[in-house]
Order: sequence, then structure tokens, then C-alpha cells
Amino acid sequence: MLQGSELAIEEANNKGGYKGIPYKLMIHNDVGLWGAAANEVVKMDDEKVWAFLGSIDDVVSHVAIRATLKLEILNVNTGDPDPTFTETAIPWVIRDIPDDRQSCYALVDRIFVKDKHSRVAVMRANNRYGRVGTLHFNRTSTRIGYPIVIEERFTDGETDFKTQLERIKKTNPDAILIWGNAKESGLILNQIREAGMNQPVYGSDRMVNSEFLKIAGKNADGITTTCQYNPDADDPKLKAFKSNYIKRFDQEPDVFAAHAYDGMNMIIAAIQKAGLNRVLIRDILLNLKTFQGYQGVTGPMIFDATWNNIRPIFMAEVSNGKFKFSPAPQLEKNQYIYKKAETGY
Repeated sequence: MLQGSELAIEEANNKGGYKGIPYKLMIHNDVGLWGAAANEVVKMDDEKVWAFLGSIDDVVSHVAIRATLKLEILNVNTGDPDPTFTETAIPWVIRDIPDDRQSCYALVDRIFVKDKHSRVAVMRANNRYGRVGTLHFNRTSTRIGYPIVIEERFTDGETDFKTQLERIKKTNPDAILIWGNAKESGLILNQIREAGMNQPVYGSDRMVNSEFLKIAGKNADGITTTCQYNPDADDPKLKAFKSNYIKRFDQEPDVFAAHAYDGMNMIIAAIQKAGLNRVLIRDILLNLKTFQGYQGVTGPMIFDATWNNIRPIFMAEVSNGKFKFSPAPQLEKNQYIYKKAETGY
């Protein structure tokens, strides 16, 4: 996220900044402690920042937006996919990364409708990302008649998952969903196969990461998950971003770098249009007539009434050690999943 933001700032300054004044990043630590985020936002206010970008952490994000409401500083979130994040409808907050609700619905469609599984086990991170991230998957699978057979949890940094997998194995599932960060997901997948469990494995979008592929190796082939955009899209804007990012940082950009780049460019565009005034910057960016359909490197921005990007997402499947991307099913086109998910009937 930092690198994507830096690239956007550097490019803007190469074009003259704001009327000859260079943009400057005021970097703050993403401290995952309750209440600490509010203190960081207060520091931003002391620094007289015009807007801020972040965070990826669910708890940090929720605390930060309450402070930004009081201090009236625009917050563009580019990394927290928590579906509840924008439900507070705070008029100083906008999110450019599609949330986990879309991922859950797409995975339910793939696992239960297309692939015809009925007994699914969930292995998730024991934190807010895991709990809230799988919430709509669990609810939707239950509403269409396939409640999950077991839910096991793990902590970030854990490396031995034998106990949880033994309990999962006893339930005899016909598919397994892993919801966690890339490292733990790769280790879990390897231990699933080592335990002689050959069920199809699905995962959360954080699997779309070189670290996961490196850890999982050949076991990664056949894995299915989602991604908030198509990194391989034939889009000149995306290709230019990827080329410039690799030259600048000597690595491929990930989903968080790409959305941070878009988010920072949205802030810059609002400042260029509104001038140096927090309220006007907010007014410009949250005006759906102005930024609805804004085309970033990750695709168009399609905002709902809570300023949450509801742009269609993609399925991601590993073949020969590489992720292949295809459009995810559109919920409105799958009335069975959509109606059951939203109403329970």
C-alpha cells in the first residue's frame, strides 16, 4: 500500500504537484491496538494533512473512521474488505476496494452451485478478518441449504495445524475453504495434502499472492479463490502502472499496491479540482456524479450510497503455478443465490 501510494505521489510531483507545490506523504504506523488508530488520526490533524489513505487492518480502520468523522479529514480506504466498514455511512470515508461480501457470494456460487459440493469445512483466521470475512459465506451457504459442517480457527503466525485438520477430517467434508493470509493459507494447504486429504480447496483473495504460490508449490494447482480486479487485464493504464511499479520497486504490484495507487490518485484528482480545502476535497471525491465510474488501474469505481466500491470482481484459479483470472458470476444474474443470500427465502 505504501509503495502504491508513493508511486502515485511521485508521478503527480513529476507533473508539477499542486500548482508547483509538491505533494508529501506523512507516513503513520498502522498500530493494531484498540484506540491507537485514533491517536494517529489526531497526529494527522496536527500536521494539517488534506486527506489520508488506509488502513488494511479491520480494527484500525473502524477506529480511524470515528476519529476522522470528528476531525473532518477525508479517509480513502484501499485495503480493508470488511463489509461492515462503510455501513456507518460516515460522509468522510470512501473505499475503492470491493468488499468480502462479493467474494463470499461468488465462492458460494462456485462451491455449491457450479461444483455441486454440499459438505464444506471452513478453516479461518481467528481475528476480525476471518470472522467477518466468512460471515456472509456461512450465512449464504446455510440459507441455500448447505450449512458448513465444521469451522476451525488458527492464529496469525501459527505453523502447525494438525489438530484442527484432524477434527476437519473426521467430519468427512467434500470441500474445504481456507480464509487467512497468504503464508498461513499455503502452510494449511500443504498440511491438508500431507494428511491424505484430497478434497478440493478454495480460499480467500489473500491467496492471490506470490508468497502463497511459493509456499504451496505444486499443491497450489487447482485452488480457486477470488480477486478484486484482474491483474492480467489488457488495459494500457494497468500495464503502464505495472511497468512503472516494477521499475521503481523491483517487484510485481499486488492487489493492495494497485488499489492504493488508485486511491491516492483519486485524492490527488480531488485536490487538483477543489484546491487546498478539506471540506471541498471531501465534497468533490464523495460526489457520485463526479467520481462514479472513475477509471483506475484496477478498473472502474462503482460506488453505492455508502461510498463502497461494488465493481464486479474476478475468480482466480491456479494452473501450472500461476493464477488465471475470469469474471465472477454477477449476483443479479444468479437470482437463486442473490435472493436467498439477501432474504433467506
